[in-house]
Amino acid sequence: MSLSTKYSNATVFVAPLVLLSAVDHYERVLKSSSTSFSPNSNKRVLGAILGDNSNKNLIKVTNSFAIPFEEDEKNPNIWFLDHNYIESMMEMFKKINAKEKLIGWYHTGPKLKPSDLKINEMFKVFTDNPLLLIVDVNSTDKIDIPTDCYLAVDEIKEDGSSSERTFIHLPSMIQAEEAEEIGVEHLLRDIRDQASGNLAVKLTNNFKSLTSLSERLTTIVKYLNKIINGQLPINNIILGKLQDIFNLLPNITSALDTEQGTAVKTETEKSDLKLLSGAFNAKTNDEMMIF
Repeated sequence: MSLSTKYSNATVFVAPLVLLSAVDHYERVLKSSSTSFSPNSNKRVLGAILGDNSNKNLIKVTNSFAIPFEEDEKNPNIWFLDHNYIESMMEMFKKINAKEKLIGWYHTGPKLKPSDLKINEMFKVFTDNPLLLIVDVNSTDKIDIPTDCYLAVDEIKEDGSSSERTFIHLPSMIQAEEAEEIGVEHLLRDIRDQASGNLAVKLTNNFKSLTSLSERLTTIVKYLNKIINGQLPINNIILGKLQDIFNLLPNITSALDTEQGTAVKTETEKSDLKLLSGAFNAKTNDEMMIF
């Protein structure tokens, strides 16, 4: 089985503004139709995402706008999307920022729906390779980012039968420009507990980071065990990335000279900890360890 697409190895950078806009869109629809729309329902909102996909290894999602959308919850083949509205909005956005172009669409899922492939095909009128961004507006996970990115590809089967259209998952991360980071920081100041000092905030952030690292290492161990037990096939691409991560780790198990003083030993341990922390930071930033 092989997958055919230009962006199959791409990473998606999502701006915080896009997430805020999606949540605002969801909340506005929630308030305007409170009788039939609740956080526990299967209804979702949908919109277009703007950005830059000229680099096949990096897709930047920088802006978005809401689109009028209706669908039948019982029949996934019945849905309505306003084409004329999209064209009108695109004309206005071109006047504001000509560099941003329509590169796909978003919805609040929180998972893929049966009609997503058909909706994605409709967006091919505006862009050749539409990116689907799913934003989980009701996420309770305080560690992972609430986004999933997908691209529709042709799945070519080994038996030579006709290919099928399917979605592949792309790794994503949140990245902001400097001006946007300042705005997000101001928002966080209003949300953050004012009674907590800087030390409490730093300790909380460190705890969340270590918890996230622990969960990802656990995921890696489970994945490798499934390969060893024959439950999953060997994927050389994933194993290669894991090898790259572990190659960056310093050797902190080297034996210390027993004749050295305690002070020298302490300084060596501090140096080893700095190397270990730096290695994790470097590779985590590069790979984000997303599986």
